Amino acid sequence: MKAIVYTEYGSPDVLRLKEVEKPFPADDEVLVQVKASSVNAADWRMMRADPFLVRMYAGLLRPKKFHTLGADIAGRVEAVGKNVRQFQAGDEVFGDVFASGFGGFAEYKCARESELILKPGNLSFEEAAAVPLAAMTALHGLRDNGKIRAGQQVLIHGASGGVGTFAVQLAKHFGAVVTAVCSTAKAELARSLGADHVLDYTQQDFSRSGRQYDLILAVNGNRSIFDYKRALSPSGIYVMAGGNSTQLFQALLLGPWISMFGKQKMGALTSNPNQKDLLLLKELLESGKLKPVIDRRYPLSEVAEAVRYVEAGHAKGKVVITAG
Repeated sequence: MKAIVYTEYGSPDVLRLKEVEKPFPADDEVLVQVKASSVNAADWRMMRADPFLVRMYAGLLRPKKFHTLGADIAGRVEAVGKNVRQFQAGDEVFGDVFASGFGGFAEYKCARESELILKPGNLSFEEAAAVPLAAMTALHGLRDNGKIRAGQQVLIHGASGGVGTFAVQLAKHFGAVVTAVCSTAKAELARSLGADHVLDYTQQDFSRSGRQYDLILAVNGNRSIFDYKRALSPSGIYVMAGGNSTQLFQALLLGPWISMFGKQKMGALTSNPNQKDLLLLKELLESGKLKPVIDRRYPLSEVAEAVRYVEAGHAKGKVVITAG
């Protein structure tokens, strides 16, 4: 089968399309013929080992644990292990395969049974592949880490990317008043997703506006933690959902320290993908209350260009990879 493989850290140039051995499912695994996958910030961060902590997880000098990226998949079940009970050959499924070692940028992927659910009938494979990691990140950032409640003032910093487009919709679903921060070119997209207010970061600085928010979700945010603190209400919550080494350091070390001296809570996102929450997202997708936004589609052979595009911060919503 064909797969995108990398054996060293670096730019998208390290990604290569190669013929590799087709996997065989273990007893608790499902072999999926991948029809589509999608690019996430996690892919280029793993590729570049940025932040440096990635090396502690994936390999200090070169990637040892992962050789194929891609956390999201949607496709058709080809075979199942003897202990699998939820699926059978022919089922159309989707899910987040981060826990089983990435591998979505390939023609086939062996996933754990617990990582998948049946695909929503009203979504194409491409639309379904755009959902799992980004939507789950948004859900956990708002509901679990952010303790979102109806009527709250919520700021989504980075509202037009993969996680951000889901976060705007989910925050509105939870009954919040949503302010989206994005560029001029993406302002109309944020409004179309339900944002009550849109701040163009090229024209306005949310941290200097004088407005305060009950919850700030920073999606790959590039501002100091003290900027976010200034924009928080006295008992507000700041959740860092992705960023570089500086943002991660501040959220993990300064966040808990700041939280000790007041009612504001600041820290990094914690997310544990699971079937229950994926089923919740499926219900919202089927009811039309949540929709994936797809910017571009690339064939498997052009994953490097797709990753390059996402890393540059150009994407409006998700970038999808079609595998067959």
